[in-house]
Amino acid sequence: MGNRRPGPAALLLSLAIVSLGVAAALSSIAAEIKKAKLRQLKWDGKLCYVPGSDAFRYGVAALACLSVAQVVGYAAICAGFCSRDRKGVEGRKGKRPTIKVALFVVSWTSFGMAAVVLGAAASMSRDQPYRRGWLNGECYLVRDGVFVASAVLVAIASGSTLCLAVMSMRKGRIEQDIKLHPQAG
Repeated sequence: MGNRRPGPAALLLSLAIVSLGVAAALSSIAAEIKKAKLRQLKWDGKLCYVPGSDAFRYGVAALACLSVAQVVGYAAICAGFCSRDRKGVEGRKGKRPTIKVALFVVSWTSFGMAAVVLGAAASMSRDQPYRRGWLNGECYLVRDGVFVASAVLVAIASGSTLCLAVMSMRKGRIEQDIKLHPQAG
C-alpha cells in the first residue's frame, strides 16, 4: 500500500485550519474579557449610552478567522474529493458516508450558529450613542458567556471541518498510492 502519511500540502492545510480555529477561539475569549460591562452603561431615565469596546474588534477577528478556516477546510475537502477518479467513486456505491455526512452537518450548523452569535455580539459591542442605541434606540449589553459559547461553537466547527478534511485528503492519498503501487496478483 505504500506510504500512508499525508503529504506536505495536507499538513499545511491542516495546520492552517487548526491555527485559524485556535485564533478564532482565542479572539472570542478575548472579546468576552473586553466586552462592555453593566457599570459602563449610562442611563438618564429615558435615553441610554454604551461606549464601544475592544470586543467588537475581537469578535470581528474571530468571525473572519472562523470564515477563512471554513473556506480553507472545504477547499481541502473538495480537493480531496476531486482528486479521485470516477471509477473509485462508483465502486463505493454500497457504502454510505454517514460519518462524513454527520461531520458535514455538524460543521456547517456550528459554523452558522457561531457566525450569528459572533456577529450579533460583536455588533452589540460597538458604540451605542444616546437616541440610537443598538436597536430602535435601546441599548443592549452582551450577556456573560456569549463569546465563550461562540468559542465552543468555533472549536466544534473547526474540529469537524478538520476531521472531514483529513478524512477526504487521507482517502485521496491512499487511492493515489494504490494507483501508483498496484498489488501484484
